[in-house]
Amino acid sequence: MFNKILIANRGEIACRVIRSAKKLGIKTVAVYSDADANSQHVKQADEAIYIGKSPAAQSYLQADRIIQAALDTGAEAIHPGYGFLSENDQFAEACEKNNITFIGPPVAAILAMGLKATSKSLMEKAGVPLTPGYHGTNQDADFLKQQADVIGYPVLIKASAGGGGKGMRLVERSEDFLSSLSSCKSEAKSSFGNDDVLIERYVVNPRHIEVQVFGDKHGNYVHLFERDCSVQRRHQKVLEEAPAPKMQEAKLEAMREAAINAARAVDYVGAGTVEFIVEQDGTAYFMEMNTRLQVEHPVTEMITGQDLVEWQLRVAFGEPLPKQQHELSIYGHALEARVYAEEPEKGFMPAIGKINYLHYPEQNAGVRVDSGIVEGDEITTFYDPMIAKLIVWGENREAALVQMHNALSQFHVEGLGNNIAFLDRLVASESFTHAHLDTNLIQREDNYLFKSEDQTSNELIASAALTELLLRLNQNKVANNPVWQASTLWRSNVNSRFPVKFKLADQELQINLFAKPDAAQKDVFVAEVNGQQIELRGELLNRNTVAVQIQGKKDKLAFSQSKDALTIFKNGKTYAFHYVKNNFSSDEAAGSDANLKAPMPGAVTQVFVSANQSVKKDEVLLTLEAMKMEYAIRAPADGVVVASYFQKGDQVKAGDELVEFQALEEVA
Repeated sequence: MFNKILIANRGEIACRVIRSAKKLGIKTVAVYSDADANSQHVKQADEAIYIGKSPAAQSYLQADRIIQAALDTGAEAIHPGYGFLSENDQFAEACEKNNITFIGPPVAAILAMGLKATSKSLMEKAGVPLTPGYHGTNQDADFLKQQADVIGYPVLIKASAGGGGKGMRLVERSEDFLSSLSSCKSEAKSSFGNDDVLIERYVVNPRHIEVQVFGDKHGNYVHLFERDCSVQRRHQKVLEEAPAPKMQEAKLEAMREAAINAARAVDYVGAGTVEFIVEQDGTAYFMEMNTRLQVEHPVTEMITGQDLVEWQLRVAFGEPLPKQQHELSIYGHALEARVYAEEPEKGFMPAIGKINYLHYPEQNAGVRVDSGIVEGDEITTFYDPMIAKLIVWGENREAALVQMHNALSQFHVEGLGNNIAFLDRLVASESFTHAHLDTNLIQREDNYLFKSEDQTSNELIASAALTELLLRLNQNKVANNPVWQASTLWRSNVNSRFPVKFKLADQELQINLFAKPDAAQKDVFVAEVNGQQIELRGELLNRNTVAVQIQGKKDKLAFSQSKDALTIFKNGKTYAFHYVKNNFSSDEAAGSDANLKAPMPGAVTQVFVSANQSVKKDEVLLTLEAMKMEYAIRAPADGVVVASYFQKGDQVKAGDELVEFQALEEVA
């Protein structure tokens, strides 16, 4: 086996390759740009080599620098991951010339499958079914229009060298063909340096199903079954699953066999994916072959129990395939959701910025998270905005759906927009739940997926206010035990009102919290929210979980806190309660008729009275600052300040007697 490999990629896939390499005892070399200097793949690798500035064109696409890094570190092989140089025949050839093993298919196979038109001609000869269309070399505009007219509309114009949804145009009328062709060719030239196109009949409401294949250097070929990747936005995958649901086994077997024939036709070695466009009746047409590992490979790993990266490494080293076809089986069902930093309601616009808080679901046999992102990392404009891939497994599809919903509800991101709530609605949508799958599913479920959010409940707002109070107390070690044990706060100050101001979306909220004085237990509070009084109890369980009970219903809420907001996570949704002011204040003090005590630790900021001074009810006697709170101590009635025990700047402890006060009737 290899002693050392270099990974010519970044982020999630680089971390994924490192994981399998470590399992096999292989040392790893990472490469990185300016933006990735402190990234996880750099930290996890045994060595790391700087290769250039942040833009990919100046770093991860610099083949010569990557080759040199491999030579300098003694790496025997290069794993390209996916994207970047993974399907670049010139890079693969450069590896060969420098006696470095390219962990991927032979150069000839990359060339054969790299251009859609060429690959379709090869597949036609191999007997693999093709979508009706024109895949030839004649690129004359009038000729292509004639072909489209013969095929019949709607047709799809596709860049021969395209991918990722680029260089693709749907044409529904003959009179629109030439303008669409010009636009498509222009985008293809800009994106791929090649403006050749092909024309295909547009399959209405198709499914996108792909078959995972593997070949070795000994002439062995297997498939590891199929994945359904129909759920897409902008021709890019959002949800993937394996195996493909609601498909006749005979149709699936035909696709699997066709995929093996496709791999054999180009003497394929390593991991490859043969993609099919599938009619609703199960009729499948070859679309393209991706000569690399796919982003969605984990769902195949989950249902087969195989490590596909380990397979890649073994095959590249010259070993035979780890298993033959009769040794491979499907176990259960798996789903993968791509969690992106993006704004689904704004046309899936990428969200850029720092991740202030990040909590991944607990991983186990049924839940897996593949990521190269941790809390504090920044999503930049330089690379794909994917935060992580969330993969779940269940004994059947229904169980996997439940698992995905639960995992998404535990996936929390604060600091920038994300698609977690959108994914949760997508999984729960009627079309997806019942496996009515096609590439138009998101558009078809538009009303459900993009419906305006229901108004935030008063109960959740009250819970947020109580959480804020518990946090403030806990910061000063008052609430290491349940808050109702802080007797100085609640028993002496039974009439205290603690106003909390939040801004939620465009709505400004004023919540008043009271300790309930006549409660049998001292942990009961009343929150006034939008004119409604809500009785509730609460306790901090840890730094990011609060237990709240409202009218007998108990709930555990996940949250995060920054200097700008308290963020509550509930049912896959994120509620950012922004602070209106940088403090949590009370404009009322309370205390016994005889003594006024500090409700919490803090510093005296102002003293307005002196000994033997007469005061009126509600007159401010002094102010405290604690945990960025301004707290005013007021006279509970008309009377006299007998003594004032602290001066401006003094530190006080919770329960310290601040002033001695006598009410007017007592003075008389």
